[in-house]
Amino acid sequence: MYINEIILENFRNYRNQKILLNENINIIYGNNAQGKTNIIESVFLCAYGKSFRAKKDQELVKFDKDNCRVEVSYNKVDREGIIRAEISDKKTFFINGVKQTKISDIIGKINVVIFTPDDIEIIKDGPQKRRRFLDMMISSLRPNYIHLLNSYNKILEQRNNYLRQIKLENKNPAMLDIWDEQLSEYSFKIYEYRNYFIEKISNMIGDIHNLITKCGKETIKIKYISNSKEKKSFLENLKKSRSIDIKRGYTATGIHRDDFMIYINDRPVSIFGSQGQQRTAILTLKLCELKIVKEEIGDSPILLLDDFMSELDEKRRTSFLENIKGNQVIITCTDKIDLENESSIYFVENGICKKV
Repeated sequence: MYINEIILENFRNYRNQKILLNENINIIYGNNAQGKTNIIESVFLCAYGKSFRAKKDQELVKFDKDNCRVEVSYNKVDREGIIRAEISDKKTFFINGVKQTKISDIIGKINVVIFTPDDIEIIKDGPQKRRRFLDMMISSLRPNYIHLLNSYNKILEQRNNYLRQIKLENKNPAMLDIWDEQLSEYSFKIYEYRNYFIEKISNMIGDIHNLITKCGKETIKIKYISNSKEKKSFLENLKKSRSIDIKRGYTATGIHRDDFMIYINDRPVSIFGSQGQQRTAILTLKLCELKIVKEEIGDSPILLLDDFMSELDEKRRTSFLENIKGNQVIITCTDKIDLENESSIYFVENGICKKV
């Protein structure tokens, strides 16, 4: 699939901008703080319904304006469409002019895989970043997964509220059975989705890693860590930890605590890996995501590379480019780069993007 046009109105530092894209590689360069990443952010917004960096939607609206609009036109193997986002006091999305009742309805229409320098945090930071990586990938491919996650989180919040009421107001602990049963049901379904995609990653991660490193001296593995593998055992764990949960005021077990670990030569790369190994591991993980999305949708997703090429040495950059052939790519960088592939080049300065 590919994007052919982006329209920005009062989005970040853009007043009124139309960008026509190449189906292959699009290089967007310019100095820092000129608006390069904002273009990638606009595409991500129409793909996932939210920014990958803003905490509040109002941050996306131009400083002196009350609202903004983003419109992304795309083509897939079986259809074409336009997703429009409008942000004022609330956020609204439209697909081909039709207003959507839920933000989740737009997810999966535009399939993107994003690479940013901050992606290294998936490897180095806590489980929350790794769960987010999994959840975003699965959500774009399995619409029902979003419903399961939302339902689980709603029940989890209710259970946590009641735990605090037990502690502070001496409510009846037996009432927790209601939420425990529901949590166990949703936990197992979410676990099945996550485990399915972790297994897909596991089956390809070694080959992709070897293509990147070209050394054959490292073995890479991924392991899913969860206590939600069986509904019965999960329910038992909830009941065993009930007294602790009451004291703490929150639920300490469940899929909201899941994690996965990546190992190189049987050692956790987050702890023992060099900086180069950690970068290679995240590159491998992202290329696995790229391959999985392509297999699942029967089309090539769009690659968003936000200042990512600068993080790679020449060897990794060459290997990376070999593995993304056939995808539309949008690259941001501070210096103009020339690639052998057919590409279009754009220069950004002070919120104005011009084709070179």
